[in-house]
Amino acid sequence: MKYQIISDGSCDLSLEFAKEKGLEIVPFYVSFDGENYYKEGLEVDHFEFYNKMIEEHVYPKTSLPSVQDYVDVFTKYAADSIPMICICITTKFSGSYQSACNAKEIVLEKYPSAVITVIDSMVNTVLQGLFVQEALRMQADGVSYENAIVHLERIKTTGRIIFTISSMDYLKKGGRMGKLLTFASDTLGIKPLIVLKEGEIFPAGITRSREKSKKKLIDIAQDHFKKIGENPSIYSFAVGTGIDFDEAEKFKDMVEEGLGIKVPTIGRIGVTIGTHTGPHPIGMGFIKRYDA
Repeated sequence: MKYQIISDGSCDLSLEFAKEKGLEIVPFYVSFDGENYYKEGLEVDHFEFYNKMIEEHVYPKTSLPSVQDYVDVFTKYAADSIPMICICITTKFSGSYQSACNAKEIVLEKYPSAVITVIDSMVNTVLQGLFVQEALRMQADGVSYENAIVHLERIKTTGRIIFTISSMDYLKKGGRMGKLLTFASDTLGIKPLIVLKEGEIFPAGITRSREKSKKKLIDIAQDHFKKIGENPSIYSFAVGTGIDFDEAEKFKDMVEEGLGIKVPTIGRIGVTIGTHTGPHPIGMGFIKRYDA
């Protein structure tokens, strides 16, 4: 049965990729002045976003896709009787999932036979991108709509992001400190190690230098796979960065050597998460492949 994959913009997949794969992306919004909001990828690009952070020292704000944004997309496919799977950023970070659920109810009033499944991915950014790509891979492999949903619900808890940032200023400004409050002050020059799992971020240690922090990220990933008793080779990986692709290329080599895998993707962390990490996050995301 033909079905449509939809994701909110937190998946950080390019519009070119989406067009090639037939993916529908519902973008987030970003504001630099708290008043005017622009659609990510359509009205503001990543370079402009990070450039304003670095050169103008602004702390951007994001806004989730509106209910109407989702209604517009869902209606398009409901009118053609095409079932939909809509993948949203973890509900711990955004109300995007609720917007999609509300939109689903509105569309069902006009198209009561529409088939719409909204999934809380429990992930975000490049990891959400990997999750969406698994959905697209299932679609291409001829996996049925019902089985695709079962697989997606099963694998989403296997996802992890392990990363570090250069400064906690943006986390503080964005109100994302939470469990990370155990970290010492930035004045000590520490580099926090952070893990996203089960939809939330958790502290995973500190180091005194950027290079040490990157090596420690590899150690954390190695320990994770030892603990769960699985081979990293049955997982899909991506390296995520803000603005420094040269650093990301070198880190990708470190990940491949340390875990004995290939990392096909370096993803740019978009506005939804970049607002909280600042322009210099670096890390990896991985999730179990549906057919592993």
